Amino acid sequence: MNESNVNKNDLLDILSCAIVVLDEELRIIYMNQSGEMLFGQSKQRVSGEPIGQLLRGDELMGHLRLVLSEHEPQSIRESAVELIHGEPIIIDCMVTPMSTHGWQNRLLLEIHRIDRKLRIVREEQVINQQQAARELVRGIAHEIKNPLGGIRGAAQLLESELGVPELKEYTQIIISEADRLKNLVNGMLGPSKLPHAEPVNIHEVLEHVRHLISTDLPPDIRIARDYDPSIPEFMGDRDQMVQVVLNIVSNAVQALAGHGVIELHTRILRQFTIQQVRYRHVLKVDICDNGPGVPEHLRDKIFLPMVSGHTEGSGLGLAIAQSLVRRHKGLVHCESVPGRTCFSILIPLE
Repeated sequence: MNESNVNKNDLLDILSCAIVVLDEELRIIYMNQSGEMLFGQSKQRVSGEPIGQLLRGDELMGHLRLVLSEHEPQSIRESAVELIHGEPIIIDCMVTPMSTHGWQNRLLLEIHRIDRKLRIVREEQVINQQQAARELVRGIAHEIKNPLGGIRGAAQLLESELGVPELKEYTQIIISEADRLKNLVNGMLGPSKLPHAEPVNIHEVLEHVRHLISTDLPPDIRIARDYDPSIPEFMGDRDQMVQVVLNIVSNAVQALAGHGVIELHTRILRQFTIQQVRYRHVLKVDICDNGPGVPEHLRDKIFLPMVSGHTEGSGLGLAIAQSLVRRHKGLVHCESVPGRTCFSILIPLE
């Protein structure tokens, strides 16, 4: 085949980025195959439709109008938009006026979806942070537990030698505080028990936690449920999954400070990547609340031990939850803005 026989549209269709051409009213006049995959629509179906119906975002539309008026290309980085069916995504977009090629008032859009790449980068950061923190805590724990054992043993010997019963109250304080510190250090190290593989029904786990929480739930906090009944059981450790959900829901209760809504959602994700491994089916459990949100300075480190946004929190709940889910080859992911915080538990189903 010689060069003259190569169809230009065929060349555009092999590109991995979405190519979209717009007219002066920002209506679609061309889209390649990657664009069809991004929007989930054929180019015949969307031809003549406003781009704002497929990609909803005020920032993006503002840039498109600016390029039309000034005839200068614009590069848009990490723009948050929403697809036609409501899915939020993040894109990089290069907008080029085509007037230099004889096409007046036409815009060429090169769209790269980057939210998956950003999520993978964040996952790697979380995993690396946890591994580094775990090694640090392991070393500190060794240095703390040895003298703690000596202190406790000495207090027990001292107690056996004391002739005045009233003084034994003080040795008991030493022993109990040494035990408390030991338990705290063990909590920082995270669970040591490997998962016990058994069929786990995630909805039974969620309902069990809901009943546990409901006994002490403030009257102005409501728990809403939205379950997908078609989700199958998966092989995992039920007790550990209960601990994961309980830790996250307890955090949500604390964040609401006596008033608000906690939402429990379950869904199936298809062809989803976790820790650089692609799975056909992934269980997604969303635990959301309408509280004030995670403080911005804590968002990148909330899964580290001893990091807490609550004055009375130990900072271990989310670190333990992340550790337990990782033992199931999954991950806990957090998205938070003022008024809505969602912790997503992601676990492969195969």
